Amino acid sequence: MRSSIFHRATLALFASLVAGLSFAGSAAAADKTFKLAWALYPGYMPWAYAEQSGIMDKWAEKYGIDVEIVQINDYIESINQYTAGEYDAVANTVMDTLTLPAAGGVDSTSIILGDYTDGNDAIFIKGQGKTMADLKGKTVYLVQYSVSHYMLALALQKAGMSLDDIKTANIADADFVAALQTPEVEAVVTWNPATVQLYDDPSVTAVFKSSEVPGEIQDILIVKTEVLAETPELGKVLAGAWYEVLDIMKKDDEQGIEARTYMAELSGTDLADFDRQVATTYFYGPAEGAEAYAGETMPGIIDSTTGFAFSQGLLGPTAKDKGYVGVELADGTIVGDESNVKLRFDTSYMEAAGKGEL
Repeated sequence: MRSSIFHRATLALFASLVAGLSFAGSAAAADKTFKLAWALYPGYMPWAYAEQSGIMDKWAEKYGIDVEIVQINDYIESINQYTAGEYDAVANTVMDTLTLPAAGGVDSTSIILGDYTDGNDAIFIKGQGKTMADLKGKTVYLVQYSVSHYMLALALQKAGMSLDDIKTANIADADFVAALQTPEVEAVVTWNPATVQLYDDPSVTAVFKSSEVPGEIQDILIVKTEVLAETPELGKVLAGAWYEVLDIMKKDDEQGIEARTYMAELSGTDLADFDRQVATTYFYGPAEGAEAYAGETMPGIIDSTTGFAFSQGLLGPTAKDKGYVGVELADGTIVGDESNVKLRFDTSYMEAAGKGEL
């Protein structure tokens, strides 16, 4: 979905940076200035409007802190910088949290379940009337070892196939559409804004859409656990700003249109096109997000995600099984190694937002 370099190449670097993370987190808490990183994707665009509109400043002032929201041009680089201690929070996915900061030794807490991709991601093959079976023996171009790779594995499994039935080749997300115009590329896995362009292309067939695995590919906000423990007000500020923007952008009044128009322009498109992307992004309300995190499906999502990550060597060279990274679920249950918990799910901020108690 939203990655652009190989995970394997970065894991070693992350491990060497962990020693400096404690100091970075303490410094941020001391001066009450915090930084959030995000990259272009429909599910992360509300952060841009929170910054531009002053909504984030309003919430930060309420709790006596300062929050800087910074756009990073490359999705995976935003996670790299978070892992290296440059940022206190980052918008990303569950899988990329596991394979990058968590596998690199950084303890993170997810306080917001933002959305799941409900058609933003898709697999395309050249020609009309194609099916998943037509992928067999082909090379599929995608951002390797990203959550897109995970979606491809899920799609193949649903079609009675596996990754052994195909080959993969890496491609930059900026090249999704152009790649299908070349003779050597027959299949590609994309995410928006490329996906909506290819949906309109009669020369290709979408053989799988992320809407076929609803709730499986989740976009979340993570915060350094140490930073959040020292300044829990940060979680209130982030949740308050996020849900205020969501309320605005879902409306078709003047303010809602203005907000989505700003997001569209920042994404390099127009309002109509951006609205199509929003339509294939299932945004969770606060109570719904908390319920999903605490629900019966999360253990299965974690099991599936960590299983894929381990099978691809994405949990690092010392991982002996898929439970290498411990994950603390919303009810306190730990999945995986209890001595190496690096991802935690906290529903308290979403619950407070849902009750109007922030």
